[in-house]
Amino acid sequence: MSSRHTTTDVILIGAGVMSATLGSLLKELAPDLDITIFEKLEHAGEESSNVWNNAGTGHSALCELNYTPEQPDGSVDITKALNINEKFQVSKQFWSYLVKNNLIDNPQEFIKPLPHMSLVHGEDNVSFLKKRFNALSDNPLFEGMEFSDDPEKLKEWMPLIMEERNVNQPMAATKVDSGTDVNFGALTRKLLNHLERQGVHIKYSHTVDDIQRTEDGAWEVKVRNFERGTLETHTAKFVFIGAGGGALPLLQKTGIPESKHVGGFPVSGLFLVCNNPDVIQQHHAKVYGKAPVGAPPMSVPHLDTRYIDGERSLLFGPFAGFTPKFLKAGSNMDLIGSVKPDNVFTMLAAGAKNMPLTKYLVEQLLLSKEQYIEQLREFVPDAKSEDWDIVTAGQRVQVIKDTDDKGRGTLQFGTEVVNSDDGSIAALLGASPGASTAASIMLEIIEKCFPEHADEWEPKIKEMIPSYGESLKDNPALVQEIHATTAQALSLMDKEKVNKA
Repeated sequence: MSSRHTTTDVILIGAGVMSATLGSLLKELAPDLDITIFEKLEHAGEESSNVWNNAGTGHSALCELNYTPEQPDGSVDITKALNINEKFQVSKQFWSYLVKNNLIDNPQEFIKPLPHMSLVHGEDNVSFLKKRFNALSDNPLFEGMEFSDDPEKLKEWMPLIMEERNVNQPMAATKVDSGTDVNFGALTRKLLNHLERQGVHIKYSHTVDDIQRTEDGAWEVKVRNFERGTLETHTAKFVFIGAGGGALPLLQKTGIPESKHVGGFPVSGLFLVCNNPDVIQQHHAKVYGKAPVGAPPMSVPHLDTRYIDGERSLLFGPFAGFTPKFLKAGSNMDLIGSVKPDNVFTMLAAGAKNMPLTKYLVEQLLLSKEQYIEQLREFVPDAKSEDWDIVTAGQRVQVIKDTDDKGRGTLQFGTEVVNSDDGSIAALLGASPGASTAASIMLEIIEKCFPEHADEWEPKIKEMIPSYGESLKDNPALVQEIHATTAQALSLMDKEKVNKA
């Protein structure tokens, strides 16, 4: 039985970086909005936003090769890379605005400058990387990118990777010094602390059981309060479902037409984490390679310097795993429970289409630690097993849906917004680049779900994000200005200090 009933303007489900970003934007645009956030766990940013549960790459396509696919004619398509880079610039502008206005502090606690590199082996891959470099380096967003196939230069860039390496085949790398490492858990906590000071109600240990439409078009959200053991009813005109992998089952409960014929495929990940400080100090970059044939894009191998709880760390991975849970703190019944009459054929079609992915996941599940170390040695030739531990990363749910161009049951790799026709409810599904593009995605939701405020809110949005409404890829002067102002606001300029951290 419900113990209480409250009415609020906005309900945000999930206390991760997405809800924290949307709440922060809305509070700047409409300070009087009454906002309530519900989180299943006891603390903020503990699922997908947690520092151990994502790669922490400020995804800006500086090093991620899967964002620049090679076309059948041999050319490199940079469309997605430009799009993702622009979106990350939006996030940096929003964070800078918050810092400059003393709404959050100490940006170095969630973002650090860190070179982003791409590394390839073999003649064909070197040729691809050179073409990619030529296509990107002309664009103002990728200014400063360097290319080298000289082993001596590569030793300078990545000494740990080149040490003890027998260079018996062509190798090449690109490097961009303006890359970043982002602790999205720390950022989420800063944003939510700011929202609490603004009067936003954040309810931890509260899980959403059901979402139903009321007769007057609002949304009634049934919430279980774990601390009191009670069931509460909360009503709002607008609901955002930002519950990571848990968003799909909640979206399905809404019954909106847009929730039909949509499924989810859970993929978990494992990382090797270095426990030897001497090894950690020899590497200072995020170095991305190429995904093995048949592997999903989120399984691109990378050797990453990370800053976790104030300490420098070194991670390698990810290795794909499988569990039917949609969240790390989820249920083994999540996947089966998400199969509905309207999406069963969508799900079956996806299974038939993605046999190479299934085969890849099965092979990954059978790997031993020594086999993980063997893969690591492609990056670090003299890696020693005792220097590395295995850590389970976050759970991701890739979107499966029917598409006009690719047919029934297409597995989507990316982040996707689903909203009702009237804009009263929206959900975020999918995975990478996710958190890095949070500000851009949340602005998209605001545009779709609050269109009546578009003219009124636009000046404030432009104050927060100076590039709003502009195409950065065509505006070198604006790109330079944004790089300079965000680097200063976010303390990204003093590289020497960071190198010694």
